[in-house]
Amino acid sequence: MTQEKKIIGIVGARGHTGAELIRLIAAHPALELVFVSSRELDGQRVSAHSDAYAGELRYESLDPAAVAAKRADVVILALPNGKAAAYVEAIDKTAPDTLVVDLSADYRFDQAWYYGLPELTRGKWRGEKRISNPGCYATAMELSIAPLKDLLAAPPVCFGVSGYSGAGTTPSDKNDPEKLRDNLMPYALTGHTHEKEVSFQLGLPVEFMPHVAPHFRGLTVTTNLYLARPAKREDVLARFHHAYDGERLVRVVVVATLDNLLKGAATQAMQNINRALGVDEYTAIPLPL
Repeated sequence: MTQEKKIIGIVGARGHTGAELIRLIAAHPALELVFVSSRELDGQRVSAHSDAYAGELRYESLDPAAVAAKRADVVILALPNGKAAAYVEAIDKTAPDTLVVDLSADYRFDQAWYYGLPELTRGKWRGEKRISNPGCYATAMELSIAPLKDLLAAPPVCFGVSGYSGAGTTPSDKNDPEKLRDNLMPYALTGHTHEKEVSFQLGLPVEFMPHVAPHFRGLTVTTNLYLARPAKREDVLARFHHAYDGERLVRVVVVATLDNLLKGAATQAMQNINRALGVDEYTAIPLPL
């Protein structure tokens, strides 16, 4: 018997992550894309912007009430920080059983929402319908720190380098290839949202120094972990193997490298959706060879 597909929509689908989500959903046997909301692309065919999508669906410009009225099984909010609340409120009122996955930072500090970093929060899953997707840098930092968290004597210090896709599609110095050519640009050296996120989620202060580089995607974080007592290399490795050997999307030993648009956003969202819908966690997710 064929399982009936769950219907899913994306709000804020113009950006790089939106494009990745459309590709992942198009390959997903249990999901059917029913709407994509983008003011800039309103009326244009989705297939004109995504080689992976072959249907007749067009982008729409949907306000919060219109999104809620779709009564989708799943809604992904891929909006800038500070823009999710109106959509969440409308969905709470009209379609509270809808699974909402928010990719912004808006609910990462709200303990009423499930923080969807499966490799670290899998045991806290209680069937929540409101999932906050972790930040890309935050994912890398948390995965690199967590196995040694109880041995630390001082705050971890993380040096990060990201491709300019992490700066989004709105033009700025941080995503201008000409200004980044042969360059490494530091930014937000104090008060970075992901620094606050990691400190909150791990329950300890974390220092973070982000930089953007000329390449388009992917990020690397090198983490200094100051241990309270000496540890042998094999003991450190054993902790990481114990934490992550069963995790198919993680190959990490202190230096954490990931695709900011995939494990840092789109595939992490898909992991959370798959788990919430009760299908195999890695469905439609390209796995490393």
